[in-house]
Amino acid sequence: MSVTIFTMTHKKFPTPGDPVYVPLQVGRAGAEHLGYIGDDTGVSISEKNCYYGELTGVYWVWKNIKTSDYVGICHYRRYFCTEEGRILTEREYEEILADYDMIASKKLKLNYSYYDGYGSDYNIHDLDAVGEVIRQDYPEYWETFERLVHGKGTYFGNMMVCKKEVYDAYCEWLFGIFEKAERKIDASGYDDYHKRVYGFISEFLLYVWTQAQGLRVYECKVGMTDEKRETAEIKERLSAYFAKKDIAGAKAYILGCLEKRPDVLMEASDITGELKLSMQVIAVCELEKQAYGSSTIDRIQEFGVLMTHFQKLNELILAWKEGEMQMSPPEVEFYRKSEGITDIAVEASARLFCTPEEAGRLAEALKGGAV
Repeated sequence: MSVTIFTMTHKKFPTPGDPVYVPLQVGRAGAEHLGYIGDDTGVSISEKNCYYGELTGVYWVWKNIKTSDYVGICHYRRYFCTEEGRILTEREYEEILADYDMIASKKLKLNYSYYDGYGSDYNIHDLDAVGEVIRQDYPEYWETFERLVHGKGTYFGNMMVCKKEVYDAYCEWLFGIFEKAERKIDASGYDDYHKRVYGFISEFLLYVWTQAQGLRVYECKVGMTDEKRETAEIKERLSAYFAKKDIAGAKAYILGCLEKRPDVLMEASDITGELKLSMQVIAVCELEKQAYGSSTIDRIQEFGVLMTHFQKLNELILAWKEGEMQMSPPEVEFYRKSEGITDIAVEASARLFCTPEEAGRLAEALKGGAV
């Protein structure tokens, strides 16, 4: 049983050191060669990389790799790993695939339907065009597509490991759909980020295909070897705004970032959750300032301390939601005063994690002095 995991990259990176991982430079056509094998040899669509992203590498593996029993896709800083965060070895891939048809990422659990989420960040016409191709030319997949596109789950990263024949069957289906969809979609005027239409939609289509095929999928934790450069830069800038108590500046900055790169809030990018926490900080401080004349940022400006403060609050709300916390009124009052937690902060956190009914019950409990 031979396993080869192709590590998609567009830059030099420190490899894991395990020979099961083979670097593959994607979009190498017209780019500087990095010293890795490239997706511009043999049968290739490397020139479409600006629209397809890592899929040009996925296509290359489909058309040109014939010697591996199992093949897989990961990224230069994103790997399948154990729950403890250690990158999987070839032996572990073999053990998992003895019982499963495919390894994929853990399903993202969205707070909205995939369709609504796509429409808020991208041109919904493109997703509709892909759906229309499936309805017309792949009708056996239409019911699954229509059901899941209005559901709240998806895989991410185009990461998978499976038998080569399963991989080939998926690629034939996927690229067949996109070949037809290209006649309906014009992304030439999009910015560099939004141009990657097919790379974005394919993440969801992997989920559709595995469900329609009835595959036994092992949903595996995905670990990051380092944080996205864009994410780290955003956090550094936000930290500077918080240090100056400039909530208005922080808000304008993060909204500008999200307009250009809405993906930075995804779990796979915001791996520490600190960008989402930063948005919570901004929203709460704005409301506190309006209601009280001062806010949490007047007491705490250091980024790490702010993140810990709001993370603890969220954990408190989740514990209450799950029925794990029953505290007497004096304990609640002491905890809230000692941590400087306002009613506004509690309510904002409750709205993130609770249903409207649960948030209402929490508000009433707090008024009564017990949670």
